[in-house]
Amino acid sequence: MFSGITGVLVVVAVVVVAVLGWIAMAFNSLVALRNRYKAAFSQIDVQLKRRYDLIPNLIETAKGYLNHERQTLEAVVQARNSALAASRTAAANPGDPSSMAGLAAAETQLNGVLGRLFAVAEAYPDLKANQNMLALQQELSSTENLIASSRQVFNNTVQQYNTTRESFPSNLVANAMGFAPAQLFELTSEKERETPGVRF
Repeated sequence: MFSGITGVLVVVAVVVVAVLGWIAMAFNSLVALRNRYKAAFSQIDVQLKRRYDLIPNLIETAKGYLNHERQTLEAVVQARNSALAASRTAAANPGDPSSMAGLAAAETQLNGVLGRLFAVAEAYPDLKANQNMLALQQELSSTENLIASSRQVFNNTVQQYNTTRESFPSNLVANAMGFAPAQLFELTSEKERETPGVRF
């Protein structure tokens, strides 16, 4: 009789160890995926900062030529500052739905005013020929491509995290351990997905 109880206890112990091992593996997998999308967002953050640093130089270069377009220049500065603040908020908590929505909205606004700035600049031949403006345009275009590439990597890792988080049985661990869903970094319309027109 004693050996029967021992056998049952051994089986129960093996089952408990197996369940705890599976929980640990699921937890560690979710942590690893969360860390991957946070690391992926840091690459977006680097490129966004690079772009935000280029914009004041762009404004300075354009300022001498666009005396009558002060409102456009001020709109770019305001949109840049809003996007910078939204980027800092999102960097503090990548994947957070409200932070990512705020960043997407700020980036949409910034792309719109940059597009207006470049459209206005088209009317100024001296500005179009300015070497600083051409170099900044090239840097900005290159940075936009890097942002798009980094955003794709981030969205792929967020999707993988969310899929794992929602899949059975790892969803049991995710819900019990507080793994919240992560938000993709998406622009909402095809027009907003386009990079600002930076042709000269």
